[in-house]
Amino acid sequence: MINYSQHLPKTSVIIPAYNSENTIHHTIQSVLNQTLSDLELIVINDGSEDSTLDVVTQIKDPRIKIFSYTNAGGNVSRNRGLQLAVGEFVSFLDADDLWTPDKLQSQLKALQENATATVAYSWTDYIDENSEIVLSGTHVTANGDVYEKLLLTNFLENGSNLLIRREALIKLGGFDESLSAAQDWDMWLRLACQFDFVCVPSVQILYRISTNSVSSNLVRQEKACLQVLERAYKERPLALKHNWNLSLTNLYKYLTCKALQKPFNRQKALTAAKFLWNYVLNNSSRLQRINFTLKLLLKIFIILLMPTLLDNITNQREVKSSKTETLFNS
Repeated sequence: MINYSQHLPKTSVIIPAYNSENTIHHTIQSVLNQTLSDLELIVINDGSEDSTLDVVTQIKDPRIKIFSYTNAGGNVSRNRGLQLAVGEFVSFLDADDLWTPDKLQSQLKALQENATATVAYSWTDYIDENSEIVLSGTHVTANGDVYEKLLLTNFLENGSNLLIRREALIKLGGFDESLSAAQDWDMWLRLACQFDFVCVPSVQILYRISTNSVSSNLVRQEKACLQVLERAYKERPLALKHNWNLSLTNLYKYLTCKALQKPFNRQKALTAAKFLWNYVLNNSSRLQRINFTLKLLLKIFIILLMPTLLDNITNQREVKSSKTETLFNS
């Protein structure tokens, strides 16, 4: 039993970690370097088989609490962390993502200044393995009841974003452990169905793009996302029925673009073709987006014919922003 009798931290940060030896040190440092220092950092070691546990135990900070379990997946790890958390507010962080130093403080201030809000979120940009920004996020600003907007597209973009009142997460029973993917979108929708959101219009989450995505994972993600959407539309069936095709259009646009990310290979290109077909079928304004569709189709054909050539061309043309390491100096 952990003794918190002297002081209960304002915020609990939960990091599920599985085989994260290459990234978790920087992820943890981005938490410890927060301008909001009144926090506990709960690391759930989900049966890692690499040196993840060694890396974490070498970081000396009394706010870090490490718990090890047999491997059970991200959903279970998040729920385990939630059960251990004592902060009034909770935020989840994947073991390869980063926060800017003002992330927690800005979101906490937004919640304190908006008494009706239960959830705060910020904007996201995307980084590569070298922690260099390679892509800007959607940067959507939405406040209050965001349920319908969140049904159309997951503008929150990832599971490392939100700061949430812990009592709301407990009321909803935590993350759905039956989902194989899209568990964060499912949770954000369930929160949005009952609680107001507030936006901090600033890039404060740096989401790391993995180059290890494979076709089977994308198909699994498609299945889970469809399950999440079907469940969510049942919450408000009459009011939102007209948005169903638009939700599917946005989902398949996202999956198509994700399948066409590096590294390129024939299997991912074939999967992208399937997703693109579903995008076209559900898109009522397909004629207006013909140029976009043709560009994606051309890229699919190029990857099918010569994936290595496209990889080389992309590498030569990539223009990356400056390194973000300076944001996270200790």
